[in-house]
Amino acid sequence: MFMKFPQLKIGNLVPRYPIIQGGMAIRVSTAPLAAAVANAGGIGVIGATGMTVDELKNEIKTARRLTRGIIGINIMFAVRQFASLVQSAIEEKIDLIFTGAGFSRDIFKWGREAGVPIVSIVSSSKLAGIAEKLGASAVVAEGFEAGGHLGTNRSIEEILPEITSKVKIPVIAAGGVVDGSGIAKMIRMGASGVQMATRFVLSVECAVSDAFKQMYLKACPDDVIIIKSPVGMPGRALRNIFSDKISGGCVPQPEVCDGCLKECSREYCIIQALENSRMGRVDDGVVFCGKNVYKIKEILPVQKIFENLVKEFDDEPD
Repeated sequence: MFMKFPQLKIGNLVPRYPIIQGGMAIRVSTAPLAAAVANAGGIGVIGATGMTVDELKNEIKTARRLTRGIIGINIMFAVRQFASLVQSAIEEKIDLIFTGAGFSRDIFKWGREAGVPIVSIVSSSKLAGIAEKLGASAVVAEGFEAGGHLGTNRSIEEILPEITSKVKIPVIAAGGVVDGSGIAKMIRMGASGVQMATRFVLSVECAVSDAFKQMYLKACPDDVIIIKSPVGMPGRALRNIFSDKISGGCVPQPEVCDGCLKECSREYCIIQALENSRMGRVDDGVVFCGKNVYKIKEILPVQKIFENLVKEFDDEPD
């Protein structure tokens, strides 16, 4: 017997495959990528953090032109424009909203009033329970293996069973999943689906520079490190000249600051560092990635990535 994909139901939304593309901030996950994932049968997610309200509205409109599939946004509670970005997405009839990096109670009320499912990104059974109580339609259980800002130092394999036993809503596993075998492992452990971000950076449709993608392709296990972020949470990234400056305490401080985050140490500008990398200035920026980035060896169209994931999953024994 071979495994079959479970049906993932978030509110009234049911994608063909229980695969969510992680919403990567600072214009890594934009409309073309999200729409391609939605067209392939997953849930495509626009990274709203770092965008202006008008920019986010335009991204959602663009995604809608490119797909009839399921499109969501991911928004960090830590951003100062949190409320206006969420309200704007709701106005644009976004299908669902993923939120993490802090905890908003208001968002559940806004989602309930608009009929938009809210999915909380959590790293503990306690937070998962609170999210369910407040009205979350599902939770993303994110382990230490994930890329970007991390809310835990514990593995997804540790926290997933704790969270699935705590809540009745769907639990989506995130952190380190890059292939169909990884998806099967999470499903076996009780997840209703998976969230994958790093794999989709190495897609034709992802908006980052070729220099950014080449760093992923050339990465070895030893290149994946934990860095200090001014947000106050550690981050998982690739080692480069900029990360060495962070660890050496000689990273340049921001020349200007528009106060985009509610709390920031201003040790360096994380938004600018991420934008630099996206644009190809990887020596002057942060390159976030998941723990297993080194396992990905090619850049493919999103449709082909899905075909490979489905085949690898189907080949897994039950």
